[in-house]
Amino acid sequence: MHKKLIEQVLNNIDKVIIGKRDIAELSMTALLAGGHVLLEDVPGVGKTMMVKALAKSIGANFKRIQFTPDLLPSDVLGVSIYNPKEMEFEFRPGPIMGNIILADEINRTSPKTQSALLEGMEESSVTIDGETMLIPQPFFVMATQNPIEYEGTYPLPEAQLDRFLFKLKMGYPTHLEEMEVLRRAEKDVPIDLLEPVITLGELIGLQKAVRDVKVAESIKSYIVDCTSATRTNPYVYLGVSPRGSLALMRSCQAYAMLKGRSFVKPDDVQYLAPFVFGHRMILKPEAKYEGISTEEIIDRIMTKVRVPVDKVLN
Repeated sequence: MHKKLIEQVLNNIDKVIIGKRDIAELSMTALLAGGHVLLEDVPGVGKTMMVKALAKSIGANFKRIQFTPDLLPSDVLGVSIYNPKEMEFEFRPGPIMGNIILADEINRTSPKTQSALLEGMEESSVTIDGETMLIPQPFFVMATQNPIEYEGTYPLPEAQLDRFLFKLKMGYPTHLEEMEVLRRAEKDVPIDLLEPVITLGELIGLQKAVRDVKVAESIKSYIVDCTSATRTNPYVYLGVSPRGSLALMRSCQAYAMLKGRSFVKPDDVQYLAPFVFGHRMILKPEAKYEGISTEEIIDRIMTKVRVPVDKVLN
């Protein structure tokens, strides 16, 4: 039942996004796990369309925030305005009070405004005029940033990057995929034709069901071993924190459910580790001098750590 609902969403996204089934699956995995996604890629490869298609597929309240250097925290959170008729202040919620938020070019705004969004991502609540307000659930943020342009940007510090479950890259489509994009867009705008295929209530049910996916003790130990290995690698200045271990376990539970399983396999850990660990590690200067990337280091770590071979349903 769970797999059928998830397949309906993924198939709906495929009507708009061509050749990026893996990114759609990972985005859905993050949503099911209650996490958030940072999409880093060049403009025009479908980052915005991906999150719009996801929001439309579940009938969610979609909000877009276009980050600019002059954006204020109140532009994200909302503001209290005095109503002379009622002789009191009325709160007008900002775009953060939605279900699925597209934070476009998040690195173009000031750290103060970035932190306003990131507080909501971590706590599922925001503080406005000294009062704590809960954000409607489900709540999912997909932030984008352009890795090419650095002028006039404010790179997210490591502590804020840690708030994202995954860091993903879309990549360019193949020749045939791009031809298909042109064919579909020749007469219609595909995103306008999408209809919801599951309800918000069904999505919340799926998110709760993720917690029931079994994680054997051997798998938990494997996750911790992988995380610990990032802290002792000679090329890594700062390794993955315990929050990273928890993020990897939760995302593995969601991915297993997406694949129709009630238990996590070592393959899930190996597949998802690069997306969970990549943005949570700081490399030493030696790694950069020798041309060793974060992806290579994670690959070496996953190759060296012993994989559990006993039954995963212990």
